[in-house]
Amino acid sequence: MNKLTKVGLSALCGSLASIVGANAGTLDVSGSATATYTNVTGTTGNPIGMASGMTFTGNGELDGGQTFKLAITHANQATFSVADLTLNTNNSGKFVLAQATGGQGIGGYDDNMPTAWEEVWGTGISGINANFQKGVGSSTNISWTSPSVANTTIQLAYAPDNDGAANNNKAVSGATSNHFASGWDVVVDGGTSGGELDFFIGGSVTEVAKVRGPGLKDLQHNHEEGVVGLTFNVGPVSLGGQVSVERLPTQSVNSTNYYGNSSWGLAFNVNDNLSVSYGQTRHVQVKTKKKGGKSAKGALLNHNEYTPKSWMRGESFQVAYTVGGVGVKYANTNYDNTGYGFDTKAPSDNSIIAVTLAF
Repeated sequence: MNKLTKVGLSALCGSLASIVGANAGTLDVSGSATATYTNVTGTTGNPIGMASGMTFTGNGELDGGQTFKLAITHANQATFSVADLTLNTNNSGKFVLAQATGGQGIGGYDDNMPTAWEEVWGTGISGINANFQKGVGSSTNISWTSPSVANTTIQLAYAPDNDGAANNNKAVSGATSNHFASGWDVVVDGGTSGGELDFFIGGSVTEVAKVRGPGLKDLQHNHEEGVVGLTFNVGPVSLGGQVSVERLPTQSVNSTNYYGNSSWGLAFNVNDNLSVSYGQTRHVQVKTKKKGGKSAKGALLNHNEYTPKSWMRGESFQVAYTVGGVGVKYANTNYDNTGYGFDTKAPSDNSIIAVTLAF
């Protein structure tokens, strides 16, 4: 009996070895955990929080040295978040199939300013509800990034239906958003060879249904977005600024026609472990209102015009200290007019302390 058992195990091991050899790839797992203590003036409740996440990365190689990668992100308290499949060619650039990760096209440049830890709007302030320019990044899309020429790359991203859906295999998104059709993004990312100067500029156009119904107006343009940014890096100091804008085709009165965002940041790496930063951001919303009147011939006029813009503004001071896979981070953030509300304020003193673990 023992002899037969050994023969069976040997045959099984040989079979498994063949499978592993044929795959010729690897699967790596990385993760992180964060514990936070948040002090928000004027609010009550338990200030202790926790986040965790894992990323599964599969790597393989084709003939000629070309590589491919599958990355699956399991975000905090989610059964499954997003995934992307990447093919790195030798001479033709990089191709990515992304399942609404938000990082392709101009979606990867919503706020790329220098910071010690987080964006100004990502430090525990609730009710901001800012609208960031994402292009096709929030829909299942295909992108191509060119090989670098003079430290500059061009990225093209395309979604057949820019509806914000993450499709499974053998599935279509259906009527998730009948308002939007196909969308294209283009981004140019470059800088100096030593990294002293970096810049990016991008735009996105999504086709929309130009239909008209009772009480609605014709849509005269597509959904358009744009972003431009610049950073300077001198030794341990980084300084940058960027602006973005979104033009929405709207049919009804009191709908938003434009969103805009601007931000800047200054970060200083004291040493390999300690960094500090200060940043500001501003978000603008412009709506339409109905204006009636009479022409010189007495005909009734009925059209839309822009209202005064609503805005939000935030600032954040941050410190981060990291040793190996452990980090201790602090942010103090103030926000005015959250939710684009005039004369409203976020709590004037919002501070957060975090301990992060990377493994």
